[in-house]
Amino acid sequence: MTLDLSIPQLVQQQAQRIAELGSPAVAGLYDLTSQRLVRFAATITRNQHDAEDAVASALLKIVADPEIFTRANHPWPFLLQIVRNDALQILRRKKRWASAKLAITNALADLICPNRVDGAEKKEASEKVWLALRQLPTEQAEVVVLKIWEELTFQEISWTLEIPLPTAASRYRYAIAKLSEMLGHQIEDLSESLAGESSQFSSNRPSIRREEV
Repeated sequence: MTLDLSIPQLVQQQAQRIAELGSPAVAGLYDLTSQRLVRFAATITRNQHDAEDAVASALLKIVADPEIFTRANHPWPFLLQIVRNDALQILRRKKRWASAKLAITNALADLICPNRVDGAEKKEASEKVWLALRQLPTEQAEVVVLKIWEELTFQEISWTLEIPLPTAASRYRYAIAKLSEMLGHQIEDLSESLAGESSQFSSNRPSIRREEV
């Protein structure tokens, strides 16, 4: 059943549909992945509009040449990689033409859908997590997002970011240690806060299987 499939498996299904139907089927890929892709791109651009531009650019590449996506052995990490490259390109372009204030003006929490978690205490905890995440180096923040929200394995993260697997794992470990220190509690508590926040993004989110490397 579809509800039992992980996000990588659902994206694999969309890749098969695109292979069969061509560019028109990219609409289904957009519906499935756009919020997740914008969230990931925002860890790089630190700006929602730029993150949306990166996602649009990546999906337009697939519309123009569906085979670049359908030929990928691992479509979800491959799509994340395209978005990351486009986000980095936008960031480099803006750094050339814009002032330095561009990089860190908006809290990452502002890039996320409105908070639906009941209770002021949980909302405050969630905001603290996002503000702490924003203080991490980009290369560590993106690994945390991919691991916790996108539920990629370290192997899939290494494919997406084009880094060695041990590097992906160590960046995650350093990031979690820093977040725990900044937030003043252990990783178990942090994971609960992050997991609660992730439920905001889709009320019909499919059940996703966690994998460990």
